[in-house]
Amino acid sequence: MPRKESSTARLESFSDGVIAVIVTIMVLELKVPTRPGWHGLQEVLPTLLVYALSFTFTGIYWINHRELIDRLPHIDTIILHANLVFLFCLSLLPFFTRYVLEKHMDSFSVALYGVSNVIIGGSFMLLRLAVMRRLRHAKELARHDTAAQTKHWISLLVYLIAIPLASLHPRISLGLIAFVTSIWAVPTIGVPHHQEDVQPHGTSFR
Repeated sequence: MPRKESSTARLESFSDGVIAVIVTIMVLELKVPTRPGWHGLQEVLPTLLVYALSFTFTGIYWINHRELIDRLPHIDTIILHANLVFLFCLSLLPFFTRYVLEKHMDSFSVALYGVSNVIIGGSFMLLRLAVMRRLRHAKELARHDTAAQTKHWISLLVYLIAIPLASLHPRISLGLIAFVTSIWAVPTIGVPHHQEDVQPHGTSFR
């Protein structure tokens, strides 16, 4: 029996809802400082910075998720399952964020945060591969997609480097994670385009 295919609307709506809940959970972890004035702000500044990193991390994945799914006219069961795995891994981010904050960004907690980045990035790679499989089947896979996949693998490698680095320089490790995350703010950064690359419906990449 052939696999049933459907539009991407329900998958996008469900994913948007889950990601919104993830961000909300992280916001609820923000606490008002106990001390007044500048000293109170300094007290919560590390919390704000780590929250900002995790929020940016989640937002950039949301942007790339939309970019990836928008390539598809329809989805299949494999993409649905891969998307659920990605959302489950991403939903663990508030826990790892809180762990880093409670342990005051020590070496182990930052290394664990790096591990969470690898897990989430790896799950998103599974979704990317499922989408590429669907595009290849529809004869709509472009060199742009292969280039983005290569960029994704390189990012995962840098996340892996950040894990042992945390044992020596936790803050540098966090900075490296933040840098790698930031280059995905625009999904096409570092991804070459070719005139022969086509999107669905025959439009050219610009």
